Amino acid sequence: MITGETGTGKEMVARKIHYSSQRVEKPFIPVDCTTLTGQLFESQLFGHVKGAFTGAIHDTLGFFRAADKGTIFLDEISEIPLDLQAKLLRVLQEGTVTPVGSTQSHPIDVRILCAANRDLKEMVENNEFRADLYYRVNVVNLEIPPLRQRPEDILPLASHFLANQAQFYDEPSKKLSSQAEQLLLKYHWPGNVREIANAMERAYVLSVEEVVEPSVLPKEVLMAAYTAGANGPLPTLDEARNKLIVDALRVTGGRKVAAAKILGIDRRRLNRFIEKLNVTIPTSGK
Repeated sequence: MITGETGTGKEMVARKIHYSSQRVEKPFIPVDCTTLTGQLFESQLFGHVKGAFTGAIHDTLGFFRAADKGTIFLDEISEIPLDLQAKLLRVLQEGTVTPVGSTQSHPIDVRILCAANRDLKEMVENNEFRADLYYRVNVVNLEIPPLRQRPEDILPLASHFLANQAQFYDEPSKKLSSQAEQLLLKYHWPGNVREIANAMERAYVLSVEEVVEPSVLPKEVLMAAYTAGANGPLPTLDEARNKLIVDALRVTGGRKVAAAKILGIDRRRLNRFIEKLNVTIPTSGK
């Protein structure tokens, strides 16, 4: 059982377990349990035979038989409807699956990894998750801590994702400025690893130079620097806007159209802010 907040990388951990094991040559089958309901649940997990229902024009293996001798990863197992959990439990206990429309069972040899971002024990107490299934899948529990609890990983992850973007676009690598690094470290990353990956993709695409400056970081990251205790007293909204606009104009060499794009507003609105806040444009460019 792999637990952790959304975006912590539970599937990455599952894949690492599979590819570091003796089952590495066999399939790794990820399953999004949020999509499994009703007849689709049994058909996709256990397979079906031809003619089992309308549209069943041929036999299918199902995810469990497809993962035979390998690993099946049941992501978001907490979202399986309560009435369908008993069917999954039976497969886990007996080690066999029976396709929809068939009476013949098939033995399977599968490593089962599960993930959830909800507290399954609490769900059991609230009668939202079967206790017997919980104890069956919670034999070994791996808890993935959120990114805010492992700040030493933030900058290595950021550099890794920037390098991935450079490889993807076949362009020169980019690195974070020291100021950008400090902002990343101050942010609490509620979206965890997935959020920092998206932030670095944005930063790489919007950064004109090889050094990534604060202005191309998401607004949430920039505003985190202004929280009380992180960078002195909380500023007014106008003060925060002024600094964001100045940073955007600085990184774009004073080009308003580019700065407006970074800030997520149109040029007319940017001009209104510049006039209202008496913003000093870093260069003479218009």
